[in-house]
Amino acid sequence: MNIYLLIGIVVWLYLLSILKRARLSAFHFIIGSGGLFFILIALSDPYWVWFFTHAVINGVKWFGELTGMSTVMNRYGLISISNPTAPVTMSIDYECSGIIETVAFLSMVIFLPMYNKFERVFFSILGTLWIYVANVIRLVSVIMIVHFGGGNLFFLAHSIVDRLIFYVLVIMLYYEVFTFSQLSQGLYHIFKIRVQRFEQRIRSMRG
Repeated sequence: MNIYLLIGIVVWLYLLSILKRARLSAFHFIIGSGGLFFILIALSDPYWVWFFTHAVINGVKWFGELTGMSTVMNRYGLISISNPTAPVTMSIDYECSGIIETVAFLSMVIFLPMYNKFERVFFSILGTLWIYVANVIRLVSVIMIVHFGGGNLFFLAHSIVDRLIFYVLVIMLYYEVFTFSQLSQGLYHIFKIRVQRFEQRIRSMRG
């Protein structure tokens, strides 16, 4: 681990302890989530970047095999899109992996004072899955636009349409989670009831 990163983590933890003792929840959230974001981003390369990238590629691969619109080269992180005009090859890199958006979401959820630890775990898992699916959907949209419209639409599809789709879905997630809407409350309560039932079954089996 980089010595500067290690020093930064120590200073970050010390600041968090001071803010927690002082009960400055707003500053605790800002320093906590901001610091955790930069720490996780620094630790994500290369292993977590590789994992997120290949997870997205495999999700798109399933769509390509089902429709025949694209071919995935897992080893190189490339997606070849078939279309009537010119061949288009799309590279799935750091930006397309969704790791930045996922880490930002997790950093805020973990330090959000309105949630207890069980709610934080639930919404962290839910949000990670949501962002992953949103990322696959945006890449699938690029494949569909280029496949039917031709290679000349790749820039429009990749630079505008897919980002619009992705960030609309992410904003929906942020609204549901950070406002603790009725939908998110309902999902959490359903999850909580099922966990309680599972625990009861385990206890009855032990009994």
